Amino acid sequence: SSFGVSLVTKANLGTSPISAIPYVLSLNFSPTLGNFTIIFSVFLIFLQLLILRKNFKLEHILQIPISIAFGYFIDFTMILLSFVNPQLYVVKIIYLILGCIVLGDVAMLPGESFVRAVSTTWKTDFGITKICFDVSMTVGAVIISFVCAGRLDGVREGTIIAALLVGFIARLLGRMLAFAKPYILKESLEPVATTDVATSNAVTVIAIG
Repeated sequence: SSFGVSLVTKANLGTSPISAIPYVLSLNFSPTLGNFTIIFSVFLIFLQLLILRKNFKLEHILQIPISIAFGYFIDFTMILLSFVNPQLYVVKIIYLILGCIVLGDVAMLPGESFVRAVSTTWKTDFGITKICFDVSMTVGAVIISFVCAGRLDGVREGTIIAALLVGFIARLLGRMLAFAKPYILKESLEPVATTDVATSNAVTVIAIG
């Protein structure tokens, strides 16, 4: 996922909506894109705590170490891709699409969890909530860019393309890999043997999980 963010960023056509605010901040201040991503991710986790309250579980806490690793790996992959500096527009589009393909295969945990927390708490449609979230991140990045630099920087057509393409690729890969679901869930689909059933009055129980 970090590699996907770096590919999209290196395309120099703007970054994905979830990374827009950290990217714009990294263009105007000394901390790196990875560092700002960690800070922003922890902020989203804190918002989840305020929204979910008693429903905030251990799985949400686990987002913190994952977010830290995610941020550092962004900086690491940006270094690995330091040689990438496309000049031709068509090459930039290629890098953007490659990054979207990678991001479509791996969801970014804090952003997706925040959207899920909002849609679950206030009973809103997940897809519509995700669109509103992406739009909010993009608008926020635009405002920060104008306030800090006095111009639009870091948000371009690639941001919109990434917002539309990543979700589409994720759904496409989900359909393509649907055949693997029975193999992945093989253990849970196998019937459970029962040993303590009374032979005189046996009852067959089918449990669907």
